[in-house]
Amino acid sequence: MIAKQKLLAKGIQLEVISIAWMALEFVLGVSAGLQAGSILLIAFGLDALLEVIAGGVLIWRLRAEYDGADNERVLAVERRASKIVKAILLLLATYVIVTSVINLVQHEVPSESGIGLVVAIASVILMSVMTTMKRRLGAQIGSEALREDAMCNVACAVLAALVLMGMLLTALFGLWWADAVAAIIFAIYIGREGLELFEK
Repeated sequence: MIAKQKLLAKGIQLEVISIAWMALEFVLGVSAGLQAGSILLIAFGLDALLEVIAGGVLIWRLRAEYDGADNERVLAVERRASKIVKAILLLLATYVIVTSVINLVQHEVPSESGIGLVVAIASVILMSVMTTMKRRLGAQIGSEALREDAMCNVACAVLAALVLMGMLLTALFGLWWADAVAAIIFAIYIGREGLELFEK
């Protein structure tokens, strides 16, 4: 029981750290995206906002068990948290596809962003670490919602990598469409993950 409490406390700490980073990523990503005219950077920032919400949901779920809620209550909170996180994945996928298609139609060319570059590199590293830790902890605690939240971190890491790829292709080869196409690939990826989670 004591060991389980320690794991739950660790999970809550992980989510607090994750929320703090995501809040910063949201502000920097959206502001850099608006300045550079990059739909992928803006999507990257909005993804962070959705992950702040997901993190809050996970703290609610972990806190319920940590505070000694009975098993029935924990399972009810777990199911609700899981549904919210799944919905967040699908919401993000829909937003990115719609805005990317609009970007392609309007022939929008993103400019370079130093801040966006730094945040994206940091996010690839941090989110990869967070994903591994949350998956392991989710398995130890027996929380599907925590493992699904790790998938949100995977989405963030993938999107950050696509931001870097889009910037590189645009800067080196003038491929103005790379930003939007990379975003659509990302959206299809997380959209499929979201649908699979709903099927489960």
